Amino acid sequence: MGTFCRATLNYASVASTPGPAPRDVAILDARGADLPGWRACGFELVQHRSGVDDWDDDDRVAAVHHPEIEDLARAMTGCDHALVSSHLRRGPAQAARHEDLAPITFVHSDFADNYVDLIRRAYANAEGDGPAAALARRGLTAQAVQDAGRIVILQFWRNLGPARMDFPLAFCDARTLRPDDGLPFLVTDYAGSGIDFHALAVVAPDEPDRHTWYAFPELTPDEAVAFRTYDTDLVREGATFFTPHSAFRDPEVPVGEPARSSIELRATCLFA
Repeated sequence: MGTFCRATLNYASVASTPGPAPRDVAILDARGADLPGWRACGFELVQHRSGVDDWDDDDRVAAVHHPEIEDLARAMTGCDHALVSSHLRRGPAQAARHEDLAPITFVHSDFADNYVDLIRRAYANAEGDGPAAALARRGLTAQAVQDAGRIVILQFWRNLGPARMDFPLAFCDARTLRPDDGLPFLVTDYAGSGIDFHALAVVAPDEPDRHTWYAFPELTPDEAVAFRTYDTDLVREGATFFTPHSAFRDPEVPVGEPARSSIELRATCLFA
């Protein structure tokens, strides 16, 4: 198993004065690693060719790619239903519109343990066109979300630009985490959406190299990295339900030459 590079990752500190806690870590080459898949380590690479022919066309992405990812998430998880209500692109144009849409360069996971409340509320109120469209596409009502005995969030990250970029994404092996490595913090009005939620900053480990980090070199648009950011069963068990991730500086690529261009989608997987 080889090393992709060494990089500085910005962890959170639990010192009396909160702030970043940079750590120099080895980012391993996930393509050469014997990884067990998203259920065990939190993430995996999947081959997936999309029918989208213009990633800048948000309507086309919603019409074609949302149901594609719903089908993929259902196949990967075995869930009864999967819903995709939105997507998010990151790149220079998006970052110019809002700083939240630049690559996120601190170690985090997207949701704290109370995220299920926001999910149920969003679909109950059909907040925005996305949730209503996702329910209609699958012939469901909001009651299906309320009645789900288990909800898993499986996210999909896809590179849309050149195979090597300035700020690729690294993923932490969930097997090397403890549940208390995640520190909840409040995100307000994310990217101007008006949505508030609690995410997790990840605390720098006391033991050097306790966390193991991976990246997938040379990602093509026909590949995606699937990673788990929430699971109500794991939350109830008090287990690690999140997969920390962070953009990092590739030392071989000057900033912006080329800049990262990517898309991410979140599948809400419902189990009866």
